[in-house]
Amino acid sequence: MSTAAEPLAAAIAAAQQALTTADPGDPEQALPHLREAQLKVTEALDEAMAAAVLTEGSTIRQTATLAGLTENAVGPRLARTSLLAAYREGDRVTRTGVERARYDLEEGRHKVSPPTPDDERPQLRFRARRPESH
Repeated sequence: MSTAAEPLAAAIAAAQQALTTADPGDPEQALPHLREAQLKVTEALDEAMAAAVLTEGSTIRQTATLAGLTENAVGPRLARTSLLAAYREGDRVTRTGVERARYDLEEGRHKVSPPTPDDERPQLRFRARRPESH
């Protein structure tokens, strides 16, 4: 398994385990397991997007379209991944960071960071583009 696929595979396995543990006959018991599965699916989506832009040559725009997200939502999510966290600029990964990561990968000096633990990840938030008028 390639280095790019390992974090994705781990997140998928963790999501599957959480779903397996959830008992549909006991909704109260299922809730924390479903929440864990949701977090791991989000992590898997982020890692898949990082692998797509790093190893498959996808652009951030193409990746956003495939993931059903806006282009602006992808950069902060890439910054949370093990494959691209070392290439973030502020709280996001830009096209320049992706290009640098690709170059480093080709040269054999790609930097892999452990993913940010869930409890330390900043929550993604909506920011209005224009102030609301009253």
